[in-house]
Amino acid sequence: MDMHTVVVGTSGTTAEDVVAVARHGARIELSTAAVDALAASRLIVDALAAKPEPVYGVSTGFGALASRHISPELRAQLQRNIVRSHAAGMGPRVEREVVRALMFLRLKTVASGHTGVRPEVAQTMADVLNAGITPVVHEYGSLGCSGDLAPLSHCALTLMGEGDAEGPDGTVRPAGELLAAHGIAPVELREKEGLALLNGTDGMLGMLVMALADLRNLYTSADITAALSLEALLGTDKVLAPELHAIRPHPGQGVSADNMLRVLAGSGLTGHHQDDAPRVQDAYSVRCAPQVNGAGRDTLDYAAVVAGRELASSVDNPVVLPDGRVESNGNFHGAPVAYVLDFLAIVAADLGSICERRTDRLLDKNRSHGLPPFLAHDAGVDSGLMIAQYTQAALVSEMKRLAVPASADSIPSSAMQEDHVSMGWSAARKLRTAVDNLARIVAVELYAATRAVEIRAAEGLTPAPASQAAVAALRAAGAQGPGPDRFLAPDLAAADTFVREGRLVAAVEPVTGPLA
Repeated sequence: MDMHTVVVGTSGTTAEDVVAVARHGARIELSTAAVDALAASRLIVDALAAKPEPVYGVSTGFGALASRHISPELRAQLQRNIVRSHAAGMGPRVEREVVRALMFLRLKTVASGHTGVRPEVAQTMADVLNAGITPVVHEYGSLGCSGDLAPLSHCALTLMGEGDAEGPDGTVRPAGELLAAHGIAPVELREKEGLALLNGTDGMLGMLVMALADLRNLYTSADITAALSLEALLGTDKVLAPELHAIRPHPGQGVSADNMLRVLAGSGLTGHHQDDAPRVQDAYSVRCAPQVNGAGRDTLDYAAVVAGRELASSVDNPVVLPDGRVESNGNFHGAPVAYVLDFLAIVAADLGSICERRTDRLLDKNRSHGLPPFLAHDAGVDSGLMIAQYTQAALVSEMKRLAVPASADSIPSSAMQEDHVSMGWSAARKLRTAVDNLARIVAVELYAATRAVEIRAAEGLTPAPASQAAVAALRAAGAQGPGPDRFLAPDLAAADTFVREGRLVAAVEPVTGPLA
């Protein structure tokens, strides 16, 4: 585990902090300012709890049951009960990194001093994360409104020493046993604390932040594979000239064109070998790669703005304000996050689609400008990469289904008190699948394009230095080059890992310089 430490304070948390905690096991510390803010807001809640007037979440029931005033002797039971009853998730377990992001982001909001939670509860949340204890959270149970309720409830249940959790060794055990093994005392929830632990957009936000990190790598990787495909197809790099993109000044388009141009620098293949089949222009999937990749990049930038705003937010209901008021609000509604999660699924699907079209062009002897059918060694005896493209096409088709927006749906809950919901958790879950699929799609294009570039090199043409670096690194990673048919799945798996881990970008940057 990475021993980098993330300090949780009263100000916004960064996306890098989320990834460090969720994926790399960074340790967490509460700042002095956070502890002071927690204590101050708790004094406000305690004062309100002592008054006869009902305050939502402090001395009342929840949701459609908010009209019932709860007497002091039942309030601890009320907080325990909301956690137990709301821990009603079903389906497969959610990935460890998602649960860690969920817990960390809830701690971030708790530490803001706007929730009324005691400092010792926040410290226990940090202790559980630092111990590598991961609550068992299930796929289904959040509507993306009133918080990611069921997922967060399963996390709160672990803090109480109830339910199941995964230890740092990966074994699932009763949460109480895991807490005891790490010297962590279960929390005894008091007024408002159960509600405060459940009421946030933390799951969908954590998945958004991690998807953005993954997509940044995949968009740069797709610029590289588009350049390799252009080169293998003997296309022209003139369409990447900066002056052409300056007259349509979408920022991402210019970035993608520049990335491709730097990958192709020094190529002996681009634009010089078209005498056998003269072309005035390359096909759209080749010529318009910067426009498609760039539009996706601009979408990532917008989604990052939304994520940044949400990371700077304190999402709870009710909230404790600095002037001592405790006010109900609707900030838990996941619409801002849900919309960009769906938007990212759309652009990811389109990026996958254009990658697949270039792969198909590389394999079709009628459109590949002299490459062998399916890049096969002995076409007819060998099928080459024919079925690799089938696999890629199946992934693209799935991506299109995943691009259907979840946020366009809503279903009423809590006896019509919560009558419009965001479905942001669902948008986040399908985006994770889409990102996984996109990595595989880019990997198939990479595998086909590098094979095609090697075939051109064997004919005496000289690929760009960056292309040669990509080919060499991919082959060293276990994805083999041209030759007779062989068991192809291991090669594709190696290419997938190569792309997913950022190794394609790392392979070419010593030649191109840093790519955006």
